[in-house]
Amino acid sequence: MTSKTMPTSAGRLRGKQPKLSKAQEKHLIEVHQRGEHTTAQIAELFSVGRSTVYRAIQRAGDTDV
Repeated sequence: MTSKTMPTSAGRLRGKQPKLSKAQEKHLIEVHQRGEHTTAQIAELFSVGRSTVYRAIQRAGDTDV
């Protein structure tokens, strides 16, 4: 096992934590669906990159990016 795949003592795997909580991601999707802000504006509002916004939209299944 490599250090990345070895479980920690708490039984959790290591990895990068998500930038947005589930509630934040849901709110981001709602803001996007209203169409009042551009992707860049949404990214700035949530202090994330545009790619994070695009991935959240893609995960939600909204193809109108």
